[in-house]
Amino acid sequence: MRAIEAGFDAIERVEQALSLYREDSDLSRLNREGVIKAPHPDLVTVLQHAAHTSQLTQGAFDVTVQPLWRLFSMARSDRRMPSEEEVTLARTSVDWTAVEIDPSQVRLRKPGMAITLNGIAQGFAVDRVMQVLRAHGIEHALVDTGEFGAIDGNSNSQPWSVGIQHPRDAVALASRIALKNRCLATSGDYATSFSTDRRHHHIFDPHTGYSPSEIASASVLAATAIQADALSTALLVLGLERGMELIEGIAAVDAFRIDKQGRTFPSSNFPSPLS
Repeated sequence: MRAIEAGFDAIERVEQALSLYREDSDLSRLNREGVIKAPHPDLVTVLQHAAHTSQLTQGAFDVTVQPLWRLFSMARSDRRMPSEEEVTLARTSVDWTAVEIDPSQVRLRKPGMAITLNGIAQGFAVDRVMQVLRAHGIEHALVDTGEFGAIDGNSNSQPWSVGIQHPRDAVALASRIALKNRCLATSGDYATSFSTDRRHHHIFDPHTGYSPSEIASASVLAATAIQADALSTALLVLGLERGMELIEGIAAVDAFRIDKQGRTFPSSNFPSPLS
């Protein structure tokens, strides 16, 4: 029981540092003020990993797309789509290289910049909970914060059975795989849509200001959930060909993607689905 309580406490600490929806979180303060001194170590850790992923993906993953999310969200409230001019203007504030990250201070170096960690924070929370559970002596666990992490297998030493949501049917699975001592994260165009056809959604290509159009969902298996979470977001932006090249070049990382036509594209070592 103490281990479970400690796990929930870990999630609370992550929320307090990284949540967009808490006005007193470190992230919210950073977005309001453009700078935060003595930032929470979790914020620094996540931003450093985000910057690494941005570099690895040539900017396909970019936590500074929050101005685009704000623009599309406000336009949706007005029952319209943003104009090209509005998107172009918002893009001037999107630049992962303009985030100054240091344990003593985090600064946004361009006017109008804002950060969202929604494409990485859930994975980080999984890793934190798993760390806490292991410290309490837990040897078998499946952690679910929206992304998954498995400590060994279940109590029968069998892998956990984890489903990948179908991007076009909220109550159906696109696949079901065995998970043991790995983490699984999924990003999709269905989580938050700004248009009924899901052409415009919460994941943005930083280079265009619009949502990527080729892939409906991407799932990534990796040793850590923070890596899986960030890469699953990047894969939607990169598309099928560039995304496959990326994943096949990273050791011990596998991916399963579904395009807008419902076709599936597993990487070469992605596990076969459970029957």
